[in-house]
Amino acid sequence: MKHRTLGTSGFKVSEVGLGCWQLGADWGDSLSQETGFNILNEAVKNGVTFFDTADVYGNGKSETIIGEFLKTCKTPIGIATKFGRAADAYPDTYSKDVLRKTVEGSLKRLGVDTLDLLQLHCIPTQYLKEGDVFNWLRELKEEGLIKHFGASVETVEEGLICIEQEDLLSLQVIFNIFRQKLTTELFPQAEAKGIGIIVRLPLASGLLTGKFTKETTFPENDHRNYNKNGEAFNVGETFAGLPFEKGVDFIETIKKDMLPDHLTMVQLALRWILDHQAVSCIIPGASSPKQVVGNAEVSNLEALSPKTHKALKEFYKSVIHKEIRGRY
Repeated sequence: MKHRTLGTSGFKVSEVGLGCWQLGADWGDSLSQETGFNILNEAVKNGVTFFDTADVYGNGKSETIIGEFLKTCKTPIGIATKFGRAADAYPDTYSKDVLRKTVEGSLKRLGVDTLDLLQLHCIPTQYLKEGDVFNWLRELKEEGLIKHFGASVETVEEGLICIEQEDLLSLQVIFNIFRQKLTTELFPQAEAKGIGIIVRLPLASGLLTGKFTKETTFPENDHRNYNKNGEAFNVGETFAGLPFEKGVDFIETIKKDMLPDHLTMVQLALRWILDHQAVSCIIPGASSPKQVVGNAEVSNLEALSPKTHKALKEFYKSVIHKEIRGRY
């Protein structure tokens, strides 16, 4: 596993981290603590040193499982969690007291004295513009409750607002083969300011694994079912905002015309992201130890050829981009 620095003033992170939404069992099949431990153990065995979670994943369950795991883990792990989507704050009751209470809860569940990275969790744009929340974060940093702060955002506009904030360490963004706008409209600006990029949904809710067909169905409590068209939250968080059937068609085209013979679709999708210099870390989720191993191996693959990058860029610009829905 190779490592990169999160921003210019942050800490070392494995190129491939672990997204821990699934540990909260908010969608799909519920995971037991034992299964969660197996996934986390396999991640560490394969060089993963960065876990991303949030207070609302399973109403604290994800943080709790990670906290219990850390008691048994001898390898130093960087933990990023989030604030801003729980009912006590979202959508319009943000305050310094609510933030502090949330941080104290996360510290307790994770079993740590200070948070390595606290990220704003896709809070409404108006609060990012007003900026008070960043001053509250700076106060918590001065007190030692958090080491660094960043923001998870939905749009380029929000990312550009955030990078103007002094001491912001990182942005977490949706970025994958299906959503390439950030390469020109956000990454250069963030890189110039020394701000790290954490990439969520690198596989577009599984679409980029290449395993789905138009007949694939998902459980009732899976966001790929109930948020397929943005019924519950931003449609961009599910299948990168693409209509599912069109996404399947796009994958078939990529497999046929752009997928190198020696790579799987997962390897292509993850390696493509890591080939971007602005990216510090990708955080694919995993519902089994086997998936963890496959994801981690991508760190040691060679960069994609310029020919492959050019073909994927042109396919995005000419075909994919116009089909994306949601805030972007």
